[in-house]
Amino acid sequence: MLATVAAVAMLFATGCAAWRIGQAAELARQSTPYRQSPVNATLSLLIVGDSTGVGTGASSPEASLAGLLGRAYPRLRIDNRARDGATFADVVRQFEGAQRHDLVLVQAGGNDVIRLRSDEDVRADIHRVTELARERSDRVVLMPAGNVGNAPFFFAPASQFMTSRSRRLHGFVRESAERHGAVVVNLFKERSEDPFVQTPGLHAVDGLHPSDAGYRLWRDELLAQSGWADVLEQARAR
Repeated sequence: MLATVAAVAMLFATGCAAWRIGQAAELARQSTPYRQSPVNATLSLLIVGDSTGVGTGASSPEASLAGLLGRAYPRLRIDNRARDGATFADVVRQFEGAQRHDLVLVQAGGNDVIRLRSDEDVRADIHRVTELARERSDRVVLMPAGNVGNAPFFFAPASQFMTSRSRRLHGFVRESAERHGAVVVNLFKERSEDPFVQTPGLHAVDGLHPSDAGYRLWRDELLAQSGWADVLEQARAR
C-alpha cells in the first residue's frame, strides 16, 4: 500500500495528469478477460497476468490479445485468469489447481514497475511464476509489457525513471526464462525504436494500455517470437 501511495504521489509530482489516471481506471472497470471453451478444442491455453492479459484498452474482449488468438484459432480453449492491477506476486495466486495446458502465456510486469516494488521481491516473484507455469506446460511464454517509460501516461522525469525500472524487470524476466526453460517475447524498445512511440494510435486513450492496433502488434510479436505459430495451427477451424 505504501509503495502504491508513493508511486501515485510521484506521478502527480512529475506532471502525470489526473485525467490520465481516471481514464486508466475507467478502462479497467470496462475490461473483461476473453475466454473460450469450444466443444471440439484441440489445444488449451492458460493466460495469467495483469490488465494486458485482460485486454484493458481494447474496444472489446475480442480485440484483446486473447480475443485475437481465439478468433484466429477457434478450436483453442482459452482459460484467462488475468486480473487488472496484478503484480507478479498476484499472478502466483492465479495458478489454481494442477491442470496441465498445452500453452501458458504470462503477461505481467507493468504494475511491478509502476508500484515501485523492490527488485529483490520482483525477481523472486518472477522466478516463482515461471516455475508454476512450467509445472503446467512444456510451452511457456513470458510476455511483459514493453518500455513503460515510453507511454504517454508519463512525463519527464518519471518517464526516464520508469524506463530504468522497465529495463531491470525485463532483465529479470530473461534470467528466469533461461533458468526455467521458458521463452521471452521481448516488447522492450528504447524510445527511438519503439513503435508505440513512433506510430500514432497504438495506445488506448489513457496513454498507458494498448489500443486495438496495439494488441494486434503484440499478437504479431507473440507469433513471431514464441515459436507457437506452428503449434497453434492445430486449433484452426477444419
